[in-house]
Amino acid sequence: MADILALAFQTNKTSVATLLLCRDISGMFYPFLPVTEAHHLLSHNDTSKEFTLVNQYYTGQLAYLAQRLQSMAEGDGTVLDNSCLLFMSNMWSGSRHDSTRVPVLTLGSLGGTLQSGRVLDYYDRPADTRRLCSLYLSLMDRMGVELPSFGDADERLAGI
Repeated sequence: MADILALAFQTNKTSVATLLLCRDISGMFYPFLPVTEAHHLLSHNDTSKEFTLVNQYYTGQLAYLAQRLQSMAEGDGTVLDNSCLLFMSNMWSGSRHDSTRVPVLTLGSLGGTLQSGRVLDYYDRPADTRRLCSLYLSLMDRMGVELPSFGDADERLAGI
């Protein structure tokens, strides 16, 4: 699927795509990893070696897609330079069912409109100023889709 997405971006067949690697309540097993429990059960022991292996597998899939896009020339840069990959989880801690922090990783710079190489921590800010939909609004602006609101947000995420 990563190869198909890369080709779709390279050939400009789409500008937006979603790749769901695993549902949060998945009973998926990983016979190619030394893991014997299903994904959802593992998530309740989110500090275990086995859960780390599963997460390393998924981040490896992201790295593969990013490398494919980085290897594709486009204009003065690459397809990755002109894209933004957004990688996230729906939980901070599965063992505590804690979604007060959601880890989000972006790759690419949307044609130079998105600064990369930074760590932004919004945890200490008020909840109404760190909505995920505010991030989406900020990214959509950079893609030329300017909306007054999206989901539960009508403000852009500061610092993006």
